[in-house]
Amino acid sequence: MTGRTVVVTGVSRRAGIGHAVACRAADLGASLLCHHFSPHDAEQPWGADSVGATLDSVRGHLVAGARLIDIEADVRDPEAPQAVIEYAVRSFGTVDALVCNQASSGRDGALERITAADLDHHWAVDARASLLLVQAYAEHAAGRYEAEPGGGSDESGGGSEGAGSSGSAVLPGSVVLMTSGQGLGPMPEEIAYCTAKAALAGITPSLAAGLAERGIRLNSVNPGPVDTGYMDYPGCEDDGLRDAVAGMFPRGRIAQPDDPARLICWLLTDDASWVTGQVISTEGGFRR
Repeated sequence: MTGRTVVVTGVSRRAGIGHAVACRAADLGASLLCHHFSPHDAEQPWGADSVGATLDSVRGHLVAGARLIDIEADVRDPEAPQAVIEYAVRSFGTVDALVCNQASSGRDGALERITAADLDHHWAVDARASLLLVQAYAEHAAGRYEAEPGGGSDESGGGSEGAGSSGSAVLPGSVVLMTSGQGLGPMPEEIAYCTAKAALAGITPSLAAGLAERGIRLNSVNPGPVDTGYMDYPGCEDDGLRDAVAGMFPRGRIAQPDDPARLICWLLTDDASWVTGQVISTEGGFRR
């Protein structure tokens, strides 16, 4: 991914999937815009991490010549997704790939407990923001990519001369959305969240079909249960959640953020150039 620029949303905690994706993309040579919104994390039982420390951790993975910038944005604001992409384009000159990792925790429950406000909140953060991010990215990419293999793409896997540099080879675009395991088993205590995530999984083929003519691939990833720190706060520790979840994996360990990050970053590379419109699970054999 040398010479490419990647936007990753939801990079605010070192224990999160967004951080793992950003680190792995940096290892592969990419320059990055990392979006974050730590006020959301501060509202959660496990609390917020230091955004500065999180970004410094990603910087430690950058290769020579690559850059990292960041932006804080509340994606409940319908103007925020466009602002995120525009900032990346102004800073780097272009955006080559997008990972819509932002998500909301809380404000959810069983059917009898959720409200219209809960449904609207999860729709805005988990689904609408992703669609608007893809829309803004596709508008930027209009006319830049060519759908036919070899039409300006670098299928050899080599990068361009530099992020946003003039004279660089035109590289194919890629988007990864994040869904959940709502289609593989019931999640009755997360109705609002599951509804929004199901929308992304359901729209994946249609989005991919429309973007393919512009030379952009789009796939969705279901990471399954991942140890992002939420199992460590006192309530979960007391309930034995970690041991219970670990026992549902054949290998007896809970997924770590780098487990889905490997698949997500592979989908951004030319090795995945013939993969689009797919909803892919990376759950390590998780048994429901």
